[in-house]
Amino acid sequence: MAANTGMPVTRRAMVVPDLDELSSVLQTGLKICFETAEVNVVDCPDLTQQPFHLAAPGLCGSPRLTDVGGVPYLVPLAQKEKKYNLDTVAEQVDLPGAFILGAGAGPHAAVGTNNEMIANIRTRSADSEGDNQTRLSSILPEDGSYCLKCSPTRDFNLLANLMASEGKPGKVLEVKCQTRRSPDNFVSLMRHFIHKHYGKDKFIGLGGVFVIEEGKAKIHIMPDFSKKPLDTEEDVNKWLKFFEFKAPLICCSVFVTHDPGMDLRLEHTHCFSHHGQGGHYHHDVTPKTVSYRGYFVPAEWMYRIDPPTITHNIGRD
Repeated sequence: MAANTGMPVTRRAMVVPDLDELSSVLQTGLKICFETAEVNVVDCPDLTQQPFHLAAPGLCGSPRLTDVGGVPYLVPLAQKEKKYNLDTVAEQVDLPGAFILGAGAGPHAAVGTNNEMIANIRTRSADSEGDNQTRLSSILPEDGSYCLKCSPTRDFNLLANLMASEGKPGKVLEVKCQTRRSPDNFVSLMRHFIHKHYGKDKFIGLGGVFVIEEGKAKIHIMPDFSKKPLDTEEDVNKWLKFFEFKAPLICCSVFVTHDPGMDLRLEHTHCFSHHGQGGHYHHDVTPKTVSYRGYFVPAEWMYRIDPPTITHNIGRD
């Protein structure tokens, strides 16, 4: 079971649908929302190569999700002492040396300000130091410009939504969509159609990576911590800094169909690029030209690490 770090850790088994069935469910739904949509079960491409540049070649091998901390540690006022470590998370989810990807709040002590973490790491194991390819996106306090850089540490703060696996090649879902003709974002649409098909009795979650190959996306980057309480969604949105960033954007994503009583964030996606842009993905802003290509696997377990004792739903978009 999970490593003893003094933090509460619980886990719950997830339903793992047959990949062919899940492929059919997604294709049927996404064809309604995109001019072209194709979902297939394929051998995972080498994700260490272009355009992905991830820290492991695949997504397969004991895939599991984890929700660490939570937005209530960030708003209304940040509990800056809430500190976590990606190597430790791998142990907490019973998979030391795991490949981890996903979205979270970065290590403010290492950057000097609050920031967005795009987790992308092969964690340490007994015989390897791993490979930390995690990026951090921040707002520079001196002039309000943005900065994307590699993380100098494996630490993070406050919250994260992550997928851990052995990082092996194997069968995955390949999802390709172009020209959006429906509201909502790519991830929310996938989550909606899976939940609609399987219902609340089946707790399902996926993790993976997708590339926005063409178009632009609405992205936010958290500035430094607010000195006044952020009590409403309006407060949060006024505090965040929003941008339209251009493709190609590599997006690390985790989502679940619903919350079975574990105080989960339903979806969370952060992106990085090789042209200096990155942050928290909301949706594309170029529906007529957007092109998505992604690879996903369903998870076997959900781990909940250090959930807030006092919770709320503000700021979880």
